Amino acid sequence: MSPQQFEKLCRRVYDLCGINLKTGKEELVHSRLNKRLSALKMDTFEQYFHYLDNDREGKEVIWMIDALTTNKTSFFREIRHFEFLRDRILPNLREKKLRIWSAACSSGEEPYSITMMLAESLPNFQSWDIRILATDICTKVLEAANQAVYSADLLEPIPPAWRKKYFVPADEAKMTYRIVPELCRLVRFGRLNFMDRFPMKGPFDIIFCRNAMIYFDRPTQENLVGKFYELLAPGGYLFVGHSESLTGANHRYKYIQPATYQK
Repeated sequence: MSPQQFEKLCRRVYDLCGINLKTGKEELVHSRLNKRLSALKMDTFEQYFHYLDNDREGKEVIWMIDALTTNKTSFFREIRHFEFLRDRILPNLREKKLRIWSAACSSGEEPYSITMMLAESLPNFQSWDIRILATDICTKVLEAANQAVYSADLLEPIPPAWRKKYFVPADEAKMTYRIVPELCRLVRFGRLNFMDRFPMKGPFDIIFCRNAMIYFDRPTQENLVGKFYELLAPGGYLFVGHSESLTGANHRYKYIQPATYQK
C-alpha cells in the first residue's frame, strides 16, 4: 500500500465512522486488509480500492470496517463502573424502570455483565421494567453477542456462583457456555455507526461508551458525547473508558469520579 493509498483510506474511514487511523496504524491496516485481499483473490490494493469505489450496496464497506475495528472486551472490565452502578445508582432509583445503552458493546460481555449486576442487586428483579440497548459498528462481534455463547476462559472474571447461576453449557466438548434466557431477553443488539443520525430517542438512565472514543480525535469525541448528553435523562450517567478522560473537552457533564459523568 503506497503512502497515497494509505492517506486516501484514512480519509475514507474517518469520514465513514470517525476512526483516526493515521498515527502508527500503517502496519495494522496493511495486515488486516491483506487478509481481505486474499479472500477476494485480489493481488493489489489498487484493485481493492477500485472494488470499494464501485461497491454500490455498501457491503464491502462494512467488511472493511469490520476488518479495521478493534474489539477488545471482557466481562466486568473496569469493575469500578459496575460497583458504582450497584452502590450509587441502583439504590437511588425512584421507580422500577431502567433504560441502559451499551454503546460499543463488542461481543456482548459488557451488556451481559450489566444484566448480571442488575439481577444480583435489584430486589424483585423479575418485576422490573428493564431494557438494554447494545450497539456496535462491527457486524462480526454483533453476531457473536447475539449468540451469547462464551468459552470457559472468558468467564474467569465472573464470580463462580454467578457463573453457575447465569450460564448453562452450550457445547461441553468445546467448553462453551450460554447466558441464560432471562438475561438475554433484556438486551437488544443492533449495528450503529456513531457518525450516523441516532435512530433511538431515549431517554437513557445510563450510557456505557468505554474504550471506543480513544480511536477518535477530539472534535469527534466532543460531538459524540454531546449526542449522548441529549439522549440521557436528567441526572443520567455516562461511563467512558478510564483512558478517555473528558478533561479539556467541551462538554456539559458534571464530573463525578474518574471516567464517570452525570447530566
